[in-house]
Amino acid sequence: MSIKMKLSLFISLIVAVILTLNISIYYISSKNEWIAASEQQASSIAKQIGATIDMSEQAKMKVEDSVGSSLRASAVAALELLPSNYEEITNEQLDAVSDRIGVDDITLWVQEEEDIISVRSSEPDEIGLSAKTWGYWYDAFSNLFNLEPVSVREGLALTNFWSGPYNFATSDPSKINKWGYYYDGSTNYMINPYLNAQSLLSFEQMAGTNALLNQLVDQNDNVLEITGFNPEFFGKDPILRIKRGVIVHNLDVRGIMFGEYTYQNDYDLAHILDASDQQQVVTTTASVNGTDVLKSFIPLSGSTDYVLSVTTDYGSVLHLLNRQMLLHVVISAILLVVAMVASYVTSGFLLRTLNQILSSVNTIAKGQFGQHIHIHSKDELGELAARVNSMSTSLNLYVQQIKESSEELRSTKQYLESFINHTSDAIHVSTRDGLVMQANQAFEEIYGWTAEEVLDRPLENLPLEQQEEYRELLGQVLRGHSITDHETVRLTKSGDTIDVSLTISPIRDEQEAIVAVATISRNITDRKQTEEMLRRSEKLSVVGQLAAGVAHEIRNPLTTLRGFVQLHKTKGKIGEDHLDLMLTELDHINYIASELLVLSKPHLLSYQPVNIEEIVRSMTVLLDSQNGDHPIHIRVEKDVVIPLVYGEPNQLKQVFANLLKNAVEAMPQGGTIDIELTSTDKGELCARITDQGIGMNEDQLERIGEPFYTSKESGTGLGLMVCQQIITTHNGRMTLHSQEGRGTTVEVILPPYQS
Repeated sequence: MSIKMKLSLFISLIVAVILTLNISIYYISSKNEWIAASEQQASSIAKQIGATIDMSEQAKMKVEDSVGSSLRASAVAALELLPSNYEEITNEQLDAVSDRIGVDDITLWVQEEEDIISVRSSEPDEIGLSAKTWGYWYDAFSNLFNLEPVSVREGLALTNFWSGPYNFATSDPSKINKWGYYYDGSTNYMINPYLNAQSLLSFEQMAGTNALLNQLVDQNDNVLEITGFNPEFFGKDPILRIKRGVIVHNLDVRGIMFGEYTYQNDYDLAHILDASDQQQVVTTTASVNGTDVLKSFIPLSGSTDYVLSVTTDYGSVLHLLNRQMLLHVVISAILLVVAMVASYVTSGFLLRTLNQILSSVNTIAKGQFGQHIHIHSKDELGELAARVNSMSTSLNLYVQQIKESSEELRSTKQYLESFINHTSDAIHVSTRDGLVMQANQAFEEIYGWTAEEVLDRPLENLPLEQQEEYRELLGQVLRGHSITDHETVRLTKSGDTIDVSLTISPIRDEQEAIVAVATISRNITDRKQTEEMLRRSEKLSVVGQLAAGVAHEIRNPLTTLRGFVQLHKTKGKIGEDHLDLMLTELDHINYIASELLVLSKPHLLSYQPVNIEEIVRSMTVLLDSQNGDHPIHIRVEKDVVIPLVYGEPNQLKQVFANLLKNAVEAMPQGGTIDIELTSTDKGELCARITDQGIGMNEDQLERIGEPFYTSKESGTGLGLMVCQQIITTHNGRMTLHSQEGRGTTVEVILPPYQS
């Protein structure tokens, strides 16, 4: 597909999206505006109905209060005409009194132990009724008989009087009466005059709330119905009474207070409760009996809290909106076709310069530089054509430079390949995963493998015992470090072991990421053999010195022993003091032999984590118990946390015992020994022992550690030598600092224990 067609389709697509958004926004905004208008209309209707209902309720209450007051006056007048004992009253007498005072009927009620029963009435069907199951009516009767103010909220309560709301007659469910009850304690009965309330209810239906609702529905074409709900009783099971075999729904506990409820929905109860609880308008759409409706539930407060539901015709509005949207779709389709044609023609005009640029670029792509486009416009395409001309000129220059650089790189590559292939060190490059990428000729001479044999394969020249060490080295290199002159052993192709010195370096790309590893191997087998011969010569020299020292040390006590033996042979006896001296010399010889065994005999060592502080403190306690006439004070200072070391506890005890003993013997007049336990910057343990003894001069300090060299009269010169050997086997180091007459400091550094 050409750019001309793509540009035309792209512009058409943008126009289509804009038109679609316009139609959608119009539809949604129109729909929301109508819903908002419907809500406003419902709120206006609700306010109007609420004001009317309040007036109607007030008028109704005034009428009821007036009727209730009239019934109380009738009850007081009837008591003037009747005896105080109901047993003296007949039903005929009550009928005559009711006609005289202007009420329909009169009933007398008597309170028994657990019930209140009607005993006399001008209406015979009213006799024998029980009020125990009448709910708040029974509560009101109980208050009157107890001469208490009536506590129920329904009806009208006056002094010694209560008038219940309109309700169906128990004796005749077809009648709706207004009841009045009076009891002042002067009689043994409660008098109950009542009137037929059907005429009052009929007037309310004709001129009350329902009449107003019908009028509002007729005046608003889109309003289908208006209903008033009592949230307290709507949705609950109706309170039904069976009166004379007829099921009667009490008028005072209805869920629908006024209006019709034709468009019923299962979700109406939840919306009514939400509107009542939150005191906010709740609007919802639904499809009821095939009709799309919009319901607005509006909470109203007055003498009774209730929710007004205004149901409007939502389907007619949707139909009108759909017609408007269809008209917009047709207009938009016409506009889209016009936009497609216009964009196609415009694209062809704009792309003429672009076609010239494309032709020039194709010429450059074939390697023909120097072609130029004739520029006719100064817009973006004209600027692009100028840049293509500049690119053609620059490419011609860059090609010449690349040819020169390529020749230089070829020469450099030949030089590097010659250097790598003719060096005596083996060089090989491997990937991060260990696969060999390149190897030189010296690699084959040292290891025996040719480059073809190891290419794209892992190198198999690692002894088993060196694999863990190599993984650690490779990890350091991959983290960016370089390994220089690392001496180790490797295997050749034939399986022989050779000593090599490795230099391992990372190879990075342009982004400084490590992509490969370069290893330079130098065969140092001959050098190692030469070094081993030198070490053997040095050992023989040391053994000779040691033998000379041992011979010198043992010759002196042997001379003494020989002299005493010759004396004994000449005189035939020898004194006790001579025997003691001989035993002393023999003990001296035995001590020298024991010290030599420490140097030569291998011991069974048990390495474990060791707390040097515990060893030092145990040695100080031992030396404190051996203080003589000139006391020695030992002072220990340490960091808050010092590292453990990994070693053989008995050997380390021997080291610190010898060092502390030397410090004590260096202070014949007593003094203080300072022991400082710290950790170095590398986390090593540092134990520093400082005495205030006689110290040593430079000549003595240089010879410390030589076998049988000592400055003490009874020493052998092997103690410090043994200490140095133990510290060396623990991968540590020991140094001495001393000034004659100012004391000596011995510093022992041991590596930390690592689990």
